[in-house]
Amino acid sequence: MSILPFMPAFDLASRTEEQRWLVKDLWTEQAVGIVGGEPKCCKSFLALDLAVSVAAGTACLRRFQVSGAGRVLLYAAEDPLDVVRRRLEGICTAAGHNLADLDLQVITAPTVRLDLDTDRRSLEETVAKLKPRLLVLDPFVRLHRIDENASGEVAPLLAFLRELQRRYAVAVLVVHHAKKGAGNIRAGQALRGSSEFHAWGDSNLYLRRNGDDLTLTVEHRAAPAMPAVTLELAQRANALALEVIDRRQPQTPPSSVDERITTALASAVHPLPFSELRGLCRVRTANLYERLAALTAVGRIAKSDLGYRLTVARG
Repeated sequence: MSILPFMPAFDLASRTEEQRWLVKDLWTEQAVGIVGGEPKCCKSFLALDLAVSVAAGTACLRRFQVSGAGRVLLYAAEDPLDVVRRRLEGICTAAGHNLADLDLQVITAPTVRLDLDTDRRSLEETVAKLKPRLLVLDPFVRLHRIDENASGEVAPLLAFLRELQRRYAVAVLVVHHAKKGAGNIRAGQALRGSSEFHAWGDSNLYLRRNGDDLTLTVEHRAAPAMPAVTLELAQRANALALEVIDRRQPQTPPSSVDERITTALASAVHPLPFSELRGLCRVRTANLYERLAALTAVGRIAKSDLGYRLTVARG
């Protein structure tokens, strides 16, 4: 009879603060967890934004830094593939990326059921072959035909995902619904079905609506939670993506934004993508989109696939 492997506690691997995060403040490295919320709370948009940010190695929601780019494997069980592509392209546009440049792989099977041995083996073999840094499954309700209220049925499925995480060093994000009308109870307890969901997560993100406000709260098993933030799903030209709304940030006058934009472009030797311009101008995303559109409309700047540039003044 063989014994289990073991080692002294002092020899266990350690990580620096930076290495602890896949997405700073949102998702710890190699964490399993839930993106939860009631219907129409933009859970899928948040999951896709995380997927784009990890694949690109750039900030999620243009706010939360990623420690490094890595392959992402996505299974969107609820939306048609053309809708998934359109949403991803909108998020990429908001972030200044080209979807074709990202290592973001999409499972196209019509169904994947975690309660079937054959499908579990297929998913594991796919993860083993592709070695993603992040696996996104959206939503959990489409991945099985079990009773979500029965702990004995839910636990084995979550245990399988935990095994994938440990065996292949992959973060696993599962989109899951919250109970309707559960806005007055703790977010983790509001998740639909068994309490196993809340207990399982290393990093959990919860979206809630209160009137017109969409609020994101975060909890981690082994890290402090950040303060809640307000989000909005914003349409900017061809980009539809979530944005962080900082209500404390004063509105920058349009003239000041225009000056920052033209100064940044005048100093650039090549067209600047939106993400780079935002970092240089240091204004709200919504303000920057609005002023770029206005300056483009009057011909002061021009937009191309490479980014924005000043137009040549005519004598």
